[in-house]
Amino acid sequence: MYQNYNNGQQGGYGAPPYQGGYSQINPEIQHWFNAVDRDRSGKINATELQGALINAEGKNFSDAACQLMIGMFDKDKSGTIDINEFQQLYTYINQWLSVFRTYDRDNSGQIEEGELTQALQQMGFRFSPDFIRFLLFKADATNHSQMSVDQFIVTCVQVQRCTEFFRNKDTEMKGVITIGFEDFLSGVLNISL
Repeated sequence: MYQNYNNGQQGGYGAPPYQGGYSQINPEIQHWFNAVDRDRSGKINATELQGALINAEGKNFSDAACQLMIGMFDKDKSGTIDINEFQQLYTYINQWLSVFRTYDRDNSGQIEEGELTQALQQMGFRFSPDFIRFLLFKADATNHSQMSVDQFIVTCVQVQRCTEFFRNKDTEMKGVITIGFEDFLSGVLNISL
């Protein structure tokens, strides 16, 4: 599922766990879609999705996480997803939940520094302890020491998007790029939620 593109060397980058594509709708997913589609439009927006997703703290997933996930699967860029896109999203979320649960070793519903380090290393990333602490600081506005499943998904997707941008510029796979300011800004703005 995960690949290490740098053979375990510092500065590497890995691949996301998404594997999608469907031809038929699972009845369980159809039932959940119908429950989430509160306005009966046949489409789900980020607000409807947020109402259905709860993290281990009993809180709804963040606005950022729901907008990110809708945006990833919204093929027509309408701000909504249909049942087929929802089925792909459902699988994607469950894959991330599985990854999260694997590394939430104390079953706290939160990923702490050591757990996050292990998860990212398994995905092929070799980040410094300072960078791991930075990720936790950004994710956890209160204690700066842990992240919930929705924060974990957002963090991993952002790291993946940055990695894709970097990989496209790092044609020699050296872990170093030189780019102009406008190219940098274009990349950052395309990566943003």
